[in-house]
This record gives sequence, structure tokens and C-alpha cells, in this order.
Amino acid sequence: MTTTGSDSTYDPPADPAASAAAAAVGQIPPRTDRRVALVTGASSGIGAATARRFAAGGWRLLLSGRDRRRLEETASGTSAVLLPADLAAPDGAKMLAEAALREAGRIDLLVAGAGIGWAGPFLTMPHTDIDRVLFLDLNATLHLVREVLPAMVAAGSGRVVLVGSVAGAVGVREEAVYSAAKAGLAAFAEALRQELRGTGVGVTLVVPGPVETGFFARRGRPYHRSHPRPISAGRVAAAVWDAVSEPRDDTYIPSWLTLPSRVRALTPRLYRRLLDRFG
Repeated sequence: MTTTGSDSTYDPPADPAASAAAAAVGQIPPRTDRRVALVTGASSGIGAATARRFAAGGWRLLLSGRDRRRLEETASGTSAVLLPADLAAPDGAKMLAEAALREAGRIDLLVAGAGIGWAGPFLTMPHTDIDRVLFLDLNATLHLVREVLPAMVAAGSGRVVLVGSVAGAVGVREEAVYSAAKAGLAAFAEALRQELRGTGVGVTLVVPGPVETGFFARRGRPYHRSHPRPISAGRVAAAVWDAVSEPRDDTYIPSWLTLPSRVRALTPRLYRRLLDRFG
């Protein structure tokens, strides 16, 4: 994979407008020419792999997650700044955005990778888990984007990367709430992209299939399907890098995952028959 063309398609702001927009949150350090990426969920999985990919590409990294020890592992060998945060806490998104802007003066890229899963019949899902999945996978992301966007718009440059899931594109049995949250994220990405037209700020939705991370263990049920096979977090990180460098509005990993959503849109009855059979 080549990184050629990244600098020409994603230059940092030429003036200090972003720093001026962020000044209200506190003392801001001098600007540098290194592009700044804030990555959430960076303590493991897709977030950690994405952070390492962008660090290797020369970006200045601000890494956020709840587990400081794991964040330190992600940042090892880089100059990344750690910003531990709990996005489920009241004002968690606001506090993280303010800390990031104080630290770097601007945010050129937000990779919203924080999230959780839950698997099992919806009829047995506790109400507290419904709220937790919806808040962390959808609400918290929207609040963080809302906090970060003003400085990007003021600078006339930036990109928001939202980590979705194929579950949000097709709906997956016994992952009803997770599917709903990721579908909401996809709709948000499309709507926000239209609102930001002409501002210089872009929105990318990343749609991976199953990924080889600790996600399935944390949700309480291992991945048991024979197809599609899980892919590596590094492969998703490479796709995020390409989507930002080119840039792209949507990217599916692997690319054939666009097929189920197309079948669902064109022939929903056939899609449901296939889902009943292959699940």
C-alpha cells in the first residue's frame, strides 16, 4: 500500500482560524505543520491499529480510551499524547474535545472508533444494556462530533471518520440494538455530509465486517459464523488511511460487503430469504 498523494489531498489549514475558534477552551500551544488526529477507542482493536497507522504516516496523535495502560501500549514508540476519557460520563465528549484542543490547538481528523457490542435475543436484553449500547455507539459519537466540528469549519478543513458496521447496513439477528445504533450512525454520516458541503470538512463512514479483536469477547459471545471470516484490525486501519488520503465518503472492508445492502435495497424479499437461510 502506498501513501503517495496524502499530503496533496489533505493539507493542514493555511491560517490560524482553527486555533482562534478553539481559544475559548483555554491556553493553546503554538501551531505546528503536523496534522493532528484525535482517535477514540484507541486502547484496543480498530482504534489502536488506526492510531499506529497514522502515527507511521507522520500525523500527530491524540489518543483516547478508558484504559490508560492499553493507551500507553498503543502509543509505545510514538509521540502520541494520551487523553483518557469515558465518553459515557456526563460531559465526557465535551471534556475530551476541550482537552484535545488545548493540547494541540486544532483537530484535523477525528476517528470515532469507541463503541461496544451486545449479542443475544432482544427479548432478554436488559434495559440498562439497551441504553448503554445506544449511548456509547451512537449518542456519545454524535456529541463528540458536535464538539469538534466548529473548529474544523472555522479552519475550512478537516475530516470526521465514523466507524460503523455491516450490522448497520443489513441488520443482524440477535444484535438488534447494536445494528440500530450503527444504522443510526450511517444515516447521521449521510445527513451531516450534506450539511457540511462547501465547508471544506468531509465525513467518511467506514463499514467493516467482523474484525479479529477483543470485541466479541467483551460483548459476551464469540463470533461463530463461518462466513464472512473476520479480518484483521490492521486491514481496517489501512482502509481508514486510504479513505482519508483520497478522500472517500464510504469504504467497506472487504469491498464485497456492499453486495448484501444492495440486494436488500433492490430485492428485500430475496434478501430476507437469504438471511433466513444463512443468517
